[in-house]
Amino acid sequence: MSDSLLTTPFHTMHINAGAKMVAFAGYDMPVQYAMGVKQEHLHCRAQAGLFDVSHMGQVRLTGPSMEAVALALESLIPADYVSLAKGRQRYGFFTNDGGGILDDLMVTNAGDHFFVVVNAGCKEQDIAHMRAHFNTDIKLEVLNSRSLLALQGPMAGKVLARLAPEVESMRFMDAQAVSILGHDCFIGRAGYTGEDGFEISVANDFAEALATRLLAFDEVEWIGLGARDSLRLEAGLCLYGHDLGPDTTPVAANLNWGIQKSRRAGGDREGGFPGADIILSEMANGAARRRVGLLPEGKAPVREGAELVTAGGDVIGVVTSGGFGPSLLAPLAMGYLDSAYCGMETQVFALVRGKQLPCRVCKMPFVEQTYRR
Repeated sequence: MSDSLLTTPFHTMHINAGAKMVAFAGYDMPVQYAMGVKQEHLHCRAQAGLFDVSHMGQVRLTGPSMEAVALALESLIPADYVSLAKGRQRYGFFTNDGGGILDDLMVTNAGDHFFVVVNAGCKEQDIAHMRAHFNTDIKLEVLNSRSLLALQGPMAGKVLARLAPEVESMRFMDAQAVSILGHDCFIGRAGYTGEDGFEISVANDFAEALATRLLAFDEVEWIGLGARDSLRLEAGLCLYGHDLGPDTTPVAANLNWGIQKSRRAGGDREGGFPGADIILSEMANGAARRRVGLLPEGKAPVREGAELVTAGGDVIGVVTSGGFGPSLLAPLAMGYLDSAYCGMETQVFALVRGKQLPCRVCKMPFVEQTYRR
């Protein structure tokens, strides 16, 4: 491990569990454990996986009123946070003046503050972005004293309810403060695998004890970054820096659902976010390219960066995420295609080692999502 890499409070636990560690977003993080990526993936789909996501940024926003904080967020994000109910969370994305995505994030109305979770690789720029644009009456606190665990899988609810029975009544995108073994935790019923599950914000000094308690249940195993990536890809979920970026608009990324009616053309608070003219125009008229799911024919995986071409060799897109889906038992990918080629079942070709590998455009998610609605 490089001395320059940061570590999470679970680092020793990862080492003791036999994790293979890699540099990720400036942190020394577990990519897999002894079970291996495929079995970790399948374990999470069948039972419950525990993920260390403490490298992500946790931020607390307060102000003169909850509406003032919501409007500050809406000045940078096309989502509706004014109407977000207490105890609910909502996906969003920072946009730039060109309509591109600076980062995607989760925002929760925690009652007396908004709780924001941003991606690890973008957290410093996201925090600087908010501080630069918010008025001085909006207070931003980076929660460096807290860790973040994700418990995901069909048994996640049953497992967590043994420690906090009140989570049984929670639904997808609910969030609430919960006491676990006498310690205050903040829990959201969401995640990044397509499975039912929870993200648990916990004080650093209780983090290792909580992880140890969860891992003591037979259903729970540590899951690394490798399976986290294959799980989210099967679920059709984007990874910032790969499927999303500053040159990709939400419309091109098929994230229109993340822009609520109030922020769209004719809405109560239409526009007012960076790149609004471009994004709202694309919502009305379509984007030049779109994110699509791709199923390669045969068994060879198609990786990020592979060009997508017509039978005649014309370049019409690029793969942004790809690999093998252990649950799907087949290779899968997502990428961007010129809009004329985005129809379901359209055949395109990925250039793999100089050869054209046939693929067809398909619906996402590749594996059914099982959120507790």
